[in-house]
Amino acid sequence: MKNVLNVFKALLLMAVSAQLAFAGITDEASFTKALVGKKTSDKELAIDWVIETQTEDVSKPILDGWLNGNLYYFNEKQSEQYKQLYLIQNIKTATSAQSVWTDSTLNIENARQFKKVRVNNKLRGILRGEIASIGLNSGNPDVRYKAVLDLLGTKDADIIERLTELRTNESDGKVAELMDLSLAIATSLNNSATIEDRVASIERVGDFKHSVVLKTLNQLLNSEQDPKVLAAAERAMDSYQQSQALYSGVETVFFGLSLGSVLVLAGIGLAITFGVMGVINMAHGELIMIGAYTTYVMQLLMPNHIGLALILSIPAAFIVSGLVGIVIERSVIRHLYGRPLETLLATFGISLILQQAVRSIFSPLNRSVSTPEWMSGALQLNPMLSLTYNRLYIILFCGLVFMGLLMVLKKTPLGLQVRAVSQNRGMARAMGIRSERVDAMTFGLGSGVAGVAGVALSQLTNVGPNMGQAYIIDSFMVVVFGGVGNLWGTLVAGLSLGLFNKILEPWAGAVLAKILVLVFIILFIQKRPRGLFPQRGRAAEG
Repeated sequence: MKNVLNVFKALLLMAVSAQLAFAGITDEASFTKALVGKKTSDKELAIDWVIETQTEDVSKPILDGWLNGNLYYFNEKQSEQYKQLYLIQNIKTATSAQSVWTDSTLNIENARQFKKVRVNNKLRGILRGEIASIGLNSGNPDVRYKAVLDLLGTKDADIIERLTELRTNESDGKVAELMDLSLAIATSLNNSATIEDRVASIERVGDFKHSVVLKTLNQLLNSEQDPKVLAAAERAMDSYQQSQALYSGVETVFFGLSLGSVLVLAGIGLAITFGVMGVINMAHGELIMIGAYTTYVMQLLMPNHIGLALILSIPAAFIVSGLVGIVIERSVIRHLYGRPLETLLATFGISLILQQAVRSIFSPLNRSVSTPEWMSGALQLNPMLSLTYNRLYIILFCGLVFMGLLMVLKKTPLGLQVRAVSQNRGMARAMGIRSERVDAMTFGLGSGVAGVAGVALSQLTNVGPNMGQAYIIDSFMVVVFGGVGNLWGTLVAGLSLGLFNKILEPWAGAVLAKILVLVFIILFIQKRPRGLFPQRGRAAEG
């Protein structure tokens, strides 16, 4: 009896202490004092206070900012704003700080005047749960969806009870479905529930693709004793793994196509200069590099309009790289037609000159090109499959460049002249075509396309003087494999090699995969020297 009384006294004392502690946070000043302090327990009480006493419009930004590291307090003792709380999105670039309690702002004269409100892992977990709980009552379905998503897998009885109540009135199908998943997970892990309810819940859980499903099923398989529950968990796990394998394959194909698009962009310009003109241009990679640096310069000129700068970089890179290509052709290559070895050595020397020129102008260090907001993030098709926007745009851009180049060669006077000169130079001259001018324009066209490829590559990798060297071998591989002088062959070859690389990488590694692809191409060329789509007629004879 004495022991029972002692336990009761202890519990009563703890309850009174908690009430007194919470009572210590009675206003904004005491709330700020708790956040600025070092005690985690005080900060937990502060979270409870702000949720209970403040509206969602006030409490949610505070908690969000705290969780994401955007909540600061002013640390200038002589100022009236000393230890007042402010929200700052980026302390390095921001010019003003927003007060958490009012609409007033404070100009940031020195970033060192502000100190970040600290948060630990325990508090992060509490903050995520409380933020999600706030979002459950939102009128916006997207906010409710994110709130339920953040609460997936929770074992908190109060939250489960709340979700059960809200589910009956939920009108949005996506949110309701996610609530069903959360409740099904809770039921499947609840040993107090009936076997029939748990089995039914496990089957329901197995219909979803979220990562929490795998965690839940593994937990059941490792700890469950009932044979019916175990059997249901095994069936659900098999279904989940099959879906996982399927979407992993789709993702591999997507990555392969995006890599293939990069190879097509890098090789399509070479398909013109090497395939049509027969010029082995070892400076092709440097023309890609010039296009990438053009993108970098455009963003320097338009720092506040990154997206527009990127779009304008496409014609700018085409013009700059095209003009450089014309200069190379007029000054060097025109004197070396029919002499492939000398052309190879000369263009290799030009590539070194261009690299050194870029080093002298921009320094040897790599430069980073910013990605516009509309190219950031990913298209979430389902929890197992997401397609990054930058790779989607690369694939689309590759298609547009290819079709544009095809139209130029098939539907314009320049294209007709290029095809005439490539098939029979003497006959073309006899028809009045200035072959020297056509050669310059063709080389300029191929060089301009290489510059456009550089614009695309600047969104995938850092821009540096040596970036072109990584693509020159791949470009030649694509052109030779597809069939010299055949644009459709270049497209098919580039996409095929990209897929081969990505399919081989999981079990062979990136380096070995590339070696295997190279060996495959060498063996293929032994059987089909003219590539996948060899030229026919006069072009092949020439």
